[in-house]
Amino acid sequence: MKNIGIGLMGLGTVAGQVVQVLLDEKKAKVLADYVGSPVILRKVKVIGVDLERPLAKAIDSKLMTTDEEEFFNTDGIDIVVEAIGGEKPAFEYLKRALTGGKHVVTSNKEVIAKHGVELWSLAAQNNVGLHYEASAGGGIPLIAPFQRDLVANRIISIHAIINGTTNYILSRMAREGVEFATALKKAQELGYAESNPRNDLDGIDATYKLAILASLAFHCQVRPHDVYCEGVSKLTKRDFQYAKELGYAVKLLAIARQDDNTIQVRVHPVFLPEDAMLSSVDGVFNAIQVEGDLVGKLLFYGQGAGAFPTSSAVVADIASAAKDIVFKVGAGGWNIETGKIIRPMAEVETRYYLRMEVSDQPGVLAKISQVLGDHMISINSMLQKEANSITGTAEIVIMTHLSKEKSVQDALSQLKKLPVVKEICNFVRIEDVI
Repeated sequence: MKNIGIGLMGLGTVAGQVVQVLLDEKKAKVLADYVGSPVILRKVKVIGVDLERPLAKAIDSKLMTTDEEEFFNTDGIDIVVEAIGGEKPAFEYLKRALTGGKHVVTSNKEVIAKHGVELWSLAAQNNVGLHYEASAGGGIPLIAPFQRDLVANRIISIHAIINGTTNYILSRMAREGVEFATALKKAQELGYAESNPRNDLDGIDATYKLAILASLAFHCQVRPHDVYCEGVSKLTKRDFQYAKELGYAVKLLAIARQDDNTIQVRVHPVFLPEDAMLSSVDGVFNAIQVEGDLVGKLLFYGQGAGAFPTSSAVVADIASAAKDIVFKVGAGGWNIETGKIIRPMAEVETRYYLRMEVSDQPGVLAKISQVLGDHMISINSMLQKEANSITGTAEIVIMTHLSKEKSVQDALSQLKKLPVVKEICNFVRIEDVI
């Protein structure tokens, strides 16, 4: 059989590890035996600064180029592997590769979340494959199970911890009782958080991944802007103290659920029961709990990021694409059904944790209960901590029964106007998933 040529775009952490795998003689032999043909690295497209990396200096200079045209015109490239990240110029590169009849492997969650359906269409038109296992969950196998192993199931729900940075921060806050800023600083020192960690902390990274998983699970196009997104920066150690006292863990959860033709997709902090499977997911690890009507509940667990786990998924996709070429397997497809509706966040129903600072005087609880009752919010339990004699205030925590999001938001707006309510310190949704 002919050699299968690889063109790689990028030379960052993940791409660098992919290069090392492809150039390792033992791993290359294993890959060739599996595919049925040698898999050869033909060209690496980099930017100027990449040429200063130690790895770049160790690679044959003839393999390297900073020129886009030289890359795409290199003879013998069958598979383009994109590992540069970001929407631009990666999206244009992927379209060019597919239109040119190249199979594509990408780890780019943003591009797949925003443009996956369009890329799938291009792949089908040109009878080539689009592979993106590393775009959601890093080294955890997720895309392939949704595409193959779970196709007989109607997926009911997805509950996922899919951002290692935020999970490390929240785990540290829970374990050590530190404030958010302290946990973030430590995550940055250890290399788990970027110097600008906005995409992680604001839930944007998790939103991209959830959009991809929900699209596959529910056979519809879920875009990032369809996903309600809320980050973790408002959480304080007081919230973790109360969570523990009440029997909960605090996690940033990506949630997708379908009911008939209605879908809800949301990313936000939650209180999870301490005995829930996801509550024990610690540090930078990820876990995705999937429920199907036939298979029941499954838990996928592992490292969701990093050079080794992510490169594992990328190389597996390369092997899959190469095998398709060897055996002349045509392109697959993204099965899109019409008529499914994204439920607005305002209509979502769940339980809530409310923490507020109030005046330490008689009648306060009655006034708060009245506002909640007027909005059809039933109180499950209430805690009142010791009063502050200096400020004349007390802190109370309210746990609600199942309530509608709009009702809770309207009630919070009205509570803020009460003279006896000094501050709404925080509110967190409760997910009673087990």
